[in-house]
Amino acid sequence: MAKVLKEKQEAVNKAVDEVKGLGEELKGKLAKGDKVTEELKNDVDKLLTEVNGLKSQVQDMEQAQARNPVTSQGKQTLGGMVVKSEQFKSCANISQGDKLHIPINTKELGGSNNLGYSAGALVQPHTVSAVTLPEQRLMVRDLLTPGNTDSAMIIVPREEAFQNNANVTPEGYVKPESQLNYVQETVPVVTIAHWLKATRQILSDASGLQSMIDGRLRYGLKLKEEQQLLKGTGGGVEIDGLIPNATKFKNESNVKDFTIIDQLRLATLQVVLSGYSATGHVLNPVQWAEIEMAKDDIGRYVIGNPQGQTIPTLWGQPVVATPSMPQGEFLTGAFKMGAQIFDRWEMGINIAFNNESDFVRNMVTILCEERLALAIYRKDAFVTGKLQGAQTTPPNS
Repeated sequence: MAKVLKEKQEAVNKAVDEVKGLGEELKGKLAKGDKVTEELKNDVDKLLTEVNGLKSQVQDMEQAQARNPVTSQGKQTLGGMVVKSEQFKSCANISQGDKLHIPINTKELGGSNNLGYSAGALVQPHTVSAVTLPEQRLMVRDLLTPGNTDSAMIIVPREEAFQNNANVTPEGYVKPESQLNYVQETVPVVTIAHWLKATRQILSDASGLQSMIDGRLRYGLKLKEEQQLLKGTGGGVEIDGLIPNATKFKNESNVKDFTIIDQLRLATLQVVLSGYSATGHVLNPVQWAEIEMAKDDIGRYVIGNPQGQTIPTLWGQPVVATPSMPQGEFLTGAFKMGAQIFDRWEMGINIAFNNESDFVRNMVTILCEERLALAIYRKDAFVTGKLQGAQTTPPNS
């Protein structure tokens, strides 16, 4: 469309120049008292009509382009990156003991073709072009600030206490001293990995290998990552998750009776009172479905829109609905400011013959792994608890 729009604009400019030329000719004849021919008048009218028509076309095309801007090229899946890599193309010559490492650029990595929680068939006789949804399912990782590290440990200086003694000080008096105490916490980088056995023939079946990596390896790794980010128990082996470190929900208002929707607003208030602004909610899909389906007394949806396709939001903040969150519980927090993910090894794929048995059976081992750490800066920036509201419909709605 941009090329056609440029051509139309050039045609408009050319026609305007011609009109200007005829206008100067017409002006000169009138100044000299010469008679203006009917042919010259017709030429001017014709060009003016053409200019107006072209301008109208250009305006329509500009409005259409504004409504439907050109989108960037879709991101590749993990499996697509593997089968298109130079390392994979050379794997036909792999022999016993060899190991194939395929680096992954996660900045170019999009979602898999299976955006829900089902992975689909591993290998099919024939596969047509995939039909994907316009938006990838929002993950807990998407709420957090991204980062990278080259270390096996992250040192987090956490503010423990701040005593604010700032005051008006008369001339000649000693200024007051405030107190700020930090404690250092060491956050280990943990490894999340799993592998699958596959026949050597699948290395020559690019579609089958891509399906295996996207449908099983990538999905399984990201599912475990999400569970760890939420509920990891720490101890140097697991991620120290958000929920175990979050502050328990406490109603800081005078509202005594509240619904689930009200409670999430009160949790947002609790985060604000800690000095941060909430940037998201994490719920179990059951509770989010109940919230979206809540209706008022005359049957109108309170917040849900059966025809809507936008990212789920509540109280102006995005909602991640994931089975990794226990049913009946919630997590609300300042995800961007209160915590950060540090990737040590971004998700990568290794393909190798693991032992002699693999070699004689024409089997290969496909390993998918990543290393990362979660640093939590302010624990009171996150609020968790049981959803206490029996009804999701606000009273007197």
